[in-house]
Amino acid sequence: MSWSHHLPVLPVLIPLLAAALMLFLRDNQRTARLAISAAALILQGIVAAQLLVNTGGAAFSPWPDGVGVYLVGDWPAPFGIVVVVDRLSALMLALTILLGTCAWVYATARWDRAGAHFHPLFQLQLMGLNGAFLAGDLFNLFVCFEILLTASYGLMLHGSGKQRVSAGLHYIGINLIASFLLLIALAMIYGLTGTLNMADLALRIHTLPAADRNLFDAGAAVLGIAFLIKAAAWPLNFWLPNAYSQACAPVAALFAIMTKVGIYALLRIGALLLPAGAPAAFGGAWMFPAGIATLAFGSLGMIASTHPERIAAYAIIVSSGTLFAALGMPGVTLTGPALYYLVSSVLALGALFLLLELVARTQSFGSDLLAISLEAFDLDDPDRAGLSEEVVGVPVPAAMAFLGLSFIACALLIIGLPPLSGFVAKFSLLSAALRTAEYGAPTFNVWLLVGAMLGSGIACLIALSRSGVRLFWIPDDIRVPRLRFTEAAPICVLLLACAGLTWKAGPAMAYLEDTAHYLDQPRHYIQAVLLQDPLRPQVSSSANGDAR
Repeated sequence: MSWSHHLPVLPVLIPLLAAALMLFLRDNQRTARLAISAAALILQGIVAAQLLVNTGGAAFSPWPDGVGVYLVGDWPAPFGIVVVVDRLSALMLALTILLGTCAWVYATARWDRAGAHFHPLFQLQLMGLNGAFLAGDLFNLFVCFEILLTASYGLMLHGSGKQRVSAGLHYIGINLIASFLLLIALAMIYGLTGTLNMADLALRIHTLPAADRNLFDAGAAVLGIAFLIKAAAWPLNFWLPNAYSQACAPVAALFAIMTKVGIYALLRIGALLLPAGAPAAFGGAWMFPAGIATLAFGSLGMIASTHPERIAAYAIIVSSGTLFAALGMPGVTLTGPALYYLVSSVLALGALFLLLELVARTQSFGSDLLAISLEAFDLDDPDRAGLSEEVVGVPVPAAMAFLGLSFIACALLIIGLPPLSGFVAKFSLLSAALRTAEYGAPTFNVWLLVGAMLGSGIACLIALSRSGVRLFWIPDDIRVPRLRFTEAAPICVLLLACAGLTWKAGPAMAYLEDTAHYLDQPRHYIQAVLLQDPLRPQVSSSANGDAR
């Protein structure tokens, strides 16, 4: 077995080992923790890049079908734990590590010292996200969900303040309910099918008796509700605006991808089960109206909000609604553009959350909450070797110009105006929607999607323009903030990544279109997983036909 066969499990092992090592260090050993975290992030970035190459179908790839399978403990599927990486999961891994690295660099300026165990929790959060994208069975998907949620509970409460603690406890309660529903659904599905391996499940569900199939559909519906809560679909997204707006900036930026984990799970399970007769919970019929309702709720929330962080939180709901509506259309015409939109929106929203904390420093009230956190952890003591000056930062040339231009760039990306990737994403979605007539889609749904996306764009334009005027134009007491390079650089990287998506829109869209067609043919995934079983040397031809 070559070294490349161990690559799929490394995105889980690296952050796990890094978090474990940092727990042996004392709180004042910050340099050692920074070194371990940086090394872990670099290694995860290298592995994610290599997995993108290996799953891209290149001639030198060790995985001919672009699917890498790792059997933990060498137990064959479906009996053991299976780690699976393909084009979609490799894309999500790369997006996670890019966003996570930028959020971590930003946090090292000062936020990592506003609470205990920030770096181990951050690595465990990455471990849970990576594991969710790599899990080959529903139980380990649940385990990874719990890991990332448990870490997010600590990160959500990182710092201090009554509003943050209140929002954090609400966030914890809602997610515990969702996890309970997820566990109930898994128990029902396993009791009926005898397996939770997603590839094996795709072959078994069409053999269930009618009575068991009804129970399976009920279990799948409960599973779908749990994922909808985590994906912030209306009406199950009431928890998100308070939670995300109260989290500290680097944590909120990393949370920008957490709702996409629920969407990923629905897309992954739906793609595998649909050819074999997926239950309604994972079909596209309900996703479209849910997406339109989520889009409307998020748009109204953006217009009604005046707090910039709440506007950004509602923008996350708008992005989830756009993805649900697009993925709910028939065929795979919109799947590629939807994935492009997912990448662009995650990068833009992550940059916006980081930026808003810097913009708040231009206001007289901007540092109130941070001052409470610094005082609570004794970080503003001038006797601590000049730490307060390090925490505050140093002036950056043209700081106001940087903040203003960055805000405009984030606004253009979220609204979907040219020339950045947000415009390319929305234009591609609208263009693809108008081409779905060949699949027999009702014209009403097509125009409803077009109208909802244009309406949400107008709502974003109104909300962000109003917020920009209030932040940069109206105040008479604006002061030039003191920024650090480690705070400005992550925002630049995320915005440059969006610019790169625009510059390479053709190759990026082609890759994502290929990913969409790959998802539409799940036999490659199923065969790659089940052929690892020495007791099952090949999948029968009838199973292949059903899997297709």
